[in-house]
Amino acid sequence: MHLQTISPYGAFKDGSVEVGDIDDELPSETIRRIIRDDYLRDTEVTILLCGTETRFRKHIDWELKSSMIDGRVNKKSGILIVDLPSTSSTSWHCSLPNEKAVIYPDYAGSWMSLSQKSDYLSRYPDMPERVIDNLLVSQVSMSVVPWSRIENQPDNLRWLVDATATAGRSNQYDLSLPMRRKNYNPKLEYGTV
Repeated sequence: MHLQTISPYGAFKDGSVEVGDIDDELPSETIRRIIRDDYLRDTEVTILLCGTETRFRKHIDWELKSSMIDGRVNKKSGILIVDLPSTSSTSWHCSLPNEKAVIYPDYAGSWMSLSQKSDYLSRYPDMPERVIDNLLVSQVSMSVVPWSRIENQPDNLRWLVDATATAGRSNQYDLSLPMRRKNYNPKLEYGTV
């Protein structure tokens, strides 16, 4: 979900691409340009609501990559990942300045740093690979916050969106992964539905 803050009320505008909006047969670069310059126009933050099927969806991948690139018309966006309650994730990832103090002031446990892709994959099994690749980049500030930290907590969401917008301007995203061209269904891979 790509959101644009609409002043003066602090509301959001949905700039998401819907299935069927863009011809799937277009070249990847054309799709990326259309999304960045038309759908993400004037957005500063992309909020990814991560559920159990998110990592397998090509349109999600298209929007993520398009958010990470400076287009002809629009600049790249910051990216905030919200893990929905349906995911099997057991962690969160903090990389915004002061995020631990603002969003997790009640957490008394220890914090650990991850440096291997396999560690991220095991902690975030529903997360798109493009996000995991960028969580590993030290020049990218991108947070993964559980739904419970923003549900009924508008001040937390406001802070996360503002901090993500600021971080997004200087993020040096890893763009090496090619855009996903097809949805993937792991159940079909093993012959079950």
